[in-house]
Amino acid sequence: MNYYSLNRKAPNTTFEDAVVRGLAPDKGLYFPESITPLEPSFFETIEDKSNTEIAFEAIKQFIGPEIPEDVLKTIVEETLNFDFPVVEINENISTLELFHGPTMAFKDVGARFMARCLGYFNKTNTKDVTVLVATSGDTGGAVANGFLGVKGVNVVILYPSGKVSDIQEKQLTTLGQNITALEVDGVFDDCQDMVKQAFMDTELTSKMQLTSANSINIARWLPQLFYFMFTYKQLKSKNKDLVFSVPSGNFGNICAGMVAQKLGLPIKHFIAANNANATVVNYMISQTYNPKPSVQTISNAMDVGNPSNFIRIQELHNNDFDTLKANLSSYSYTDDDTRAALLELYNDFNYVADPHGGVGYLGAKDYLKENEAHVVFLETAHPTKFLDVVEDVIRENIDLPPQIEAVMHKEKVAIAINSYDALKAFLLQ
Repeated sequence: MNYYSLNRKAPNTTFEDAVVRGLAPDKGLYFPESITPLEPSFFETIEDKSNTEIAFEAIKQFIGPEIPEDVLKTIVEETLNFDFPVVEINENISTLELFHGPTMAFKDVGARFMARCLGYFNKTNTKDVTVLVATSGDTGGAVANGFLGVKGVNVVILYPSGKVSDIQEKQLTTLGQNITALEVDGVFDDCQDMVKQAFMDTELTSKMQLTSANSINIARWLPQLFYFMFTYKQLKSKNKDLVFSVPSGNFGNICAGMVAQKLGLPIKHFIAANNANATVVNYMISQTYNPKPSVQTISNAMDVGNPSNFIRIQELHNNDFDTLKANLSSYSYTDDDTRAALLELYNDFNYVADPHGGVGYLGAKDYLKENEAHVVFLETAHPTKFLDVVEDVIRENIDLPPQIEAVMHKEKVAIAINSYDALKAFLLQ
């Protein structure tokens, strides 16, 4: 499989090169040259397959033959060594819990898969690779955990000071080894802009190999299609149209679900559930894409004013607005809306959700006002990662799971920066 740049000013390239580069030389996002649907029989018998078998069959066309099949099977198996349960909320709404991995966030799948792919490609490389990643919350911890101790890979994580939860901060600042955290005086968009600027800085890239572990990297982005298939496997017997409500920030997660749809997964529709950062919501109304600076909310992993992956979503729909609108609805919600959703889920259904899941639940409810389907909202992080918000809403104490307890009392180690020049100086030292 080869990949092309969505800026269409760079040569097509291999999976390995796309993973190692992160961004194309023309600074465009990489996109697969083709997406071949799986045989209908694959979905007809999906309940008879293990998660590893499903994931391997779904991903192999995007990677082979650059990683041998036996190695790829091992990578998939190691990536998916935790559960992906679907929990019924009511007759028409379920939630997919994506927080059973090591850092208790959906990004564990992409981070673990990418780390293992890069480790395979780097095993004979004498030159270190620096993974540069911006995080609005969960990406940092997942990437740090996924790449911890990987030979020949150094990880540098930029996060906005005071705008991630205490637990999220602990997960990305306490590991040490090959992981370095940079605390940025600014918002997530500032972190993301610094990362993009670094990739465009030829003085920097001529001296070191940079790649990204944000969802702009195909090896972080594509594996997220796995759990949409796992959901269908669990709900197939319901014989209802399946709709996904995805809490959306950089739009990589929902975009991966759309790739699963292209592979033949019978998904009727997608809902992009947003917080106050409503760039895509406004676009779906006006057809004018007008990114704005991000604003801080209690669902901080979605505090993105200019979502990088939306261009991939447009490409998947042939850059045709009407085609996209037929497949995607988008809603935005305030923090007060989100708190009300968390309380409703707890009081009415005895379910404790995190703020991102709360936004997804609201999207599911709004869609069902005018449509019939079974809607699955993604619960993208464990509620204890947002302990102060959730406990304040439901007025109950939540027990800390072992993954969270393990980092709570570790010492934070981070380097404060306030400009791109400071980032560049750190990278060059």
